[in-house]
Amino acid sequence: MTLPPTHVWLNALLFGLQSVQAALLWALHALGIAGETHGAPAWPWGSRIAGENLIIDVALARQFAWTLAALAFAIACVLIAIFWRRARRWLIAAAIASLVFAPWPSSSLWLTAAVPASFHTNPSGFTVESIARGAQVYAAQCAACHGADGRGEGPQAAALRRWPPTMASALLSRRADGELFWHVLYGMRDDAGVTMPGFTGRLSDKEIWAALDYMRVLSASAGMAAGGSWPVPIALPALTVTCGDAPARSLSQWRGTQRVRVVAVDTRHPAPFEDPRFLTLLIRRDETAVFDTRLRALPGAAAGVRRVSAPLADGLRATARPAIATTVASTTTTLGARADCFADSPEAWPVFAQIAGTTPAELAGTEWLADRDGWLRALAPAGKRGWADGGLLCTTSSVGALLTSPAAPDPLSATLRQMDNEPVRFIKGGFVH
Repeated sequence: MTLPPTHVWLNALLFGLQSVQAALLWALHALGIAGETHGAPAWPWGSRIAGENLIIDVALARQFAWTLAALAFAIACVLIAIFWRRARRWLIAAAIASLVFAPWPSSSLWLTAAVPASFHTNPSGFTVESIARGAQVYAAQCAACHGADGRGEGPQAAALRRWPPTMASALLSRRADGELFWHVLYGMRDDAGVTMPGFTGRLSDKEIWAALDYMRVLSASAGMAAGGSWPVPIALPALTVTCGDAPARSLSQWRGTQRVRVVAVDTRHPAPFEDPRFLTLLIRRDETAVFDTRLRALPGAAAGVRRVSAPLADGLRATARPAIATTVASTTTTLGARADCFADSPEAWPVFAQIAGTTPAELAGTEWLADRDGWLRALAPAGKRGWADGGLLCTTSSVGALLTSPAAPDPLSATLRQMDNEPVRFIKGGFVH
């Protein structure tokens, strides 16, 4: 019998453990057994199952899985024995044998310290606005020690008893979001004393969650600069989208059903043509948004003219009167219509620049691909040969066969197929990708 690949059963194990713990917490809270902290149910115990340990030690995870299977078998035998008296002796013996021969890993390996907020998540979600707010909080409160680039080399780092850890690693995945929130709020200490001061009374809950959102982006930026990849999976930030003349709506409406391609556009990098394989989302600088808005108010805007040349942009700076200029055709008979779904957020440009590990001035022309679950999976930097140079990030297996398959005639199709075949599974306190 061929066993499933490691990432398949490990994903299932971690997801199941996370779901059981979360369901238990909500049940205890509903029964009044578990209290509440910071607006959400409080985990009542000092330990939780350590998904982060199971994911880095597959042998431990396999032991744990077999132990759970033995427990499930023993419970099933006991339940059957209650109603089947003739086989009760053999069923009880089988239950005892399964418990005796189970691997039983040490609890110190699969349990870790927990806090009341271990299962909390950001109530506002991972949004562009939250990331932008977090950048301000981080610069004011965190950069002095952790460094502006997140590498732990801030101006005050050398004076600390323990050097701050770098974010250009899987650091943020080692703890659940709620535990990071708790440690920022109340600080951290070891046997020798305080290793990080708390920010109770200095930062609100909303500011701490925003700072943690920004740290995810900072981790992605540091990872791209260090090794050309994101150290942990990063989600496509939530934002408001405006498509043509339709009412604005949230990008989250496409989650679960549609892939998303994000393209940074300016006057030198016009919007690409629509592609039925994904939704194309355009991001632009503030001034580009202003020019586009003013252009729509001019005569002829309703005919679909949305891209302007640099001379017209310069003319709009000087006057609001209609002007004759060269435009980029928004529709052709062979390629169809150009994409016209724009990120309706001025913070999108700098946020995506940091995710790409580049500067806002060099962002135009960069493209990203997000899968149907909302994870950013691929990056094609500006100036590269498109997806021929844009490798898929967060993979689980070798993809050489996919990239050379006759069924995948171009690099973009191969990347999309690989995204679909290798979904990201992110578990708080431990992830597989």
